[in-house]
Amino acid sequence: MRFAPSARLVAAGGGLAMVLLFGGCRQDMHDQPRYEPLEKSTFFLDGRSVRPQVRGTVARGEMESGTVLLTGRVDGELTTELPVPLTRELLARGRQRFEIFCTPCHGLLGDGNGIVTQRGFRHPPSYHSERLRDARVGHFFDVVTRGFGAMSDFSDRITPQDRWAIAAYIRALQYSRQVKLDELPAGMRQELERSAR
Repeated sequence: MRFAPSARLVAAGGGLAMVLLFGGCRQDMHDQPRYEPLEKSTFFLDGRSVRPQVRGTVARGEMESGTVLLTGRVDGELTTELPVPLTRELLARGRQRFEIFCTPCHGLLGDGNGIVTQRGFRHPPSYHSERLRDARVGHFFDVVTRGFGAMSDFSDRITPQDRWAIAAYIRALQYSRQVKLDELPAGMRQELERSAR
C-alpha cells in the first residue's frame, strides 16, 4: 500500500535540500580572489602585486593639452617659460606637491638637506646653486618626469599639471633667496626689519 506524500512534507524536504545545497556554496564577497593594496605576490618575481604602468601610456584627454605641457620641450629644447598661468593657486599646489614628493630628499628649503640625507643617502644638489638657478624651468619638469641621476622618475605619481606647479614653486624658492630687501612689499620689509633687531 502506497502513501501519497503530503504537500507539507514535500515543501519541508525541498526547503531542507535548498538549505543543504546553498549552505555548501558559501561565497565570501568580502574575501574575493584579488590582491589587496600593497599585498605581497607569489606570482610575480619581484614579489609586488602592484604592477608598474606600461611605458608610454597616456591618460584619455592628455594629448589634447599640447606637447609643451606634456614634455616640457619646445622644438626639442627645454622650455624657458612656464606653459601655464602663474597664479597663487598654482604656487600653493606646487608647494603642497613639493612637500609631499620632494622634501624627503630636497628638504623644505630646496637646499638638499631632506630627511633621507640624515639616514645616510646622498645629498641631492641644492636648487640654490648657480647651475640650477640658471636652468630652464623645463629642466625641473623634465627631471620630475624622467628622473635624473639617483632620482627616479615620478611621472606615474605626479600629473603633468602638478609637475608644472612643482617647477613654479621651485622657481619661487630660488627667487626667495635672491630677492633684495627693497623689492619686497612695505609690510614684509618692515616685518623682516623688526625680526632682525
